[in-house]
Amino acid sequence: MLRKCCILLTIFLSGLIIACQSPRKQEGVPVVGFVEAFEDATIAQARLGFMDALADSGYSEADGTVTIIHRNAQGDAATLNQIISYFNSEEVDLIGTSTTLATIAAVQRGKDIPIFQTVTAMPTVLGLLAADGDAPDNLFGTGENLDYIDTSFTLIAEMVKPKGKQLTVGMIYNQSEPQSLEAYERIALLADSIGVQLVALPLNSSAEAQLVVRTLLNKDIDAFFANPDNTVFAAFETILKNCNDKGVPVFTSESGLVARGAVAAFGADIYQWGYQSGAQAARYLTVGSTDGLQVEMLHVRRRVYNTEAAQRFGFEFPDTFAQLGAGN
Repeated sequence: MLRKCCILLTIFLSGLIIACQSPRKQEGVPVVGFVEAFEDATIAQARLGFMDALADSGYSEADGTVTIIHRNAQGDAATLNQIISYFNSEEVDLIGTSTTLATIAAVQRGKDIPIFQTVTAMPTVLGLLAADGDAPDNLFGTGENLDYIDTSFTLIAEMVKPKGKQLTVGMIYNQSEPQSLEAYERIALLADSIGVQLVALPLNSSAEAQLVVRTLLNKDIDAFFANPDNTVFAAFETILKNCNDKGVPVFTSESGLVARGAVAAFGADIYQWGYQSGAQAARYLTVGSTDGLQVEMLHVRRRVYNTEAAQRFGFEFPDTFAQLGAGN
């Protein structure tokens, strides 16, 4: 019996080793590592855009012209670092990173392999600039600054008109994420300048979201602003359900969250964000040089609203806003 168990264990371990073996490199076929910090339906659109851009430039796994190693850290920092170390050990031709945590981890753990970021802020916001004010030499792709948040937040003041009281907007932010903290600070100044009372509560992980959001909803807020950070993306369904149960509309700055149930946004098209970064990566693979490449500002933003959410709260939007529903 013991011998049989040992044999089975040996078979299992052998299979595990084979499953974890490096992809066999073929001469002339580039290898691309792509890492996502966590699992999320909206964020997944960026990877799809990235891969489509590669394919449109002739780099397709289906055609055997590129090898893709895709990994997802499932929200675990240690796993994320292991993935980056694995990419470095495999000497992949480039690394695609999706969301802030993945980009920062890749920059911190490697200086030689080109990194093409997506769904994250510009290096200035991320605090990745060197003492001379330059971004890391191996960082490219597409980023976002926080200017667009102003338009998204002021939309709330245009749409929500509480009777006989000052408009009160709630939000949560991840105090350990630079982009989230800076967005909160910017929104706080903006809210004060337009006469909106902002009630904001910090948290450190998506696991805390339900408790913090329920606390926020007990503070008589008129609307909720879904700040564009990793925690909000990961916990959005929890946020939305609690707000809907209390009759509080959710606004955001990301079109992907509108498709998932937020009322409206002026913000990034996540698929196009990934596509823009992927097109840069494809150019690098074709030319073999990063000359002329840098972290670019995101090109495509959209004004969108969710038809079901708009109907739920009685909002009407002009033709300048595109309609989104579930699955869009």
